[in-house]
Amino acid sequence: MFKIALLGSKSDFLIEPMYNFFKDKDVDIVFLSNNEHSDFLQKAKSLDLQYKYLSNEKNFEYFSSHNFDIVAVCDYNEVITNDVLKTGKFINLHESLLPAFSGDDALYRSFSAGVKVSGITIHYLNNENNYGKIIAQYPVLIGNLTHFDEYKEEMYSVEKMLYPIVIDKLLKDEVFDFSDLINSNKCSNSCGSCGGCH
Repeated sequence: MFKIALLGSKSDFLIEPMYNFFKDKDVDIVFLSNNEHSDFLQKAKSLDLQYKYLSNEKNFEYFSSHNFDIVAVCDYNEVITNDVLKTGKFINLHESLLPAFSGDDALYRSFSAGVKVSGITIHYLNNENNYGKIIAQYPVLIGNLTHFDEYKEEMYSVEKMLYPIVIDKLLKDEVFDFSDLINSNKCSNSCGSCGGCH
């Protein structure tokens, strides 16, 4: 039985995709947030999933006493200190193609800069939230007439399909490849086949 934690502060859009992907696998998931009244925890509660409010100050105590195979971070708004990061394998989902637009608010900054290709990066966390080795990236094209809300929704769609697959590969000690995404039938456009539309 693998044990993973999803650690977030606000957004709840990854809760269901993560649960649905792993529900029939030999994986135990707990959803953790440093915001007691977050949509993140409310969503986990409404789906009757394992969840816990975890203040940032309690991270070391909690993670050092729980043997998680992976702690997957998304939209977490506090610094995860080095002593906490040393307790396990922490990965993060970042809304840009690193090293471009590292840091906060990457989604808005990339769109405002006028880039035509952005995307998602999944990477190891090290040195108090700095990004370590990149595990996977996936591009999102931005058309001349694309509105910010459309761009944001497309990025969310890619995050929902990519993060669970990459976590699954890491649990199996396998390397992520784009063919894994294509073979998973998780294309965000749901067109039935993949012609590289992203």
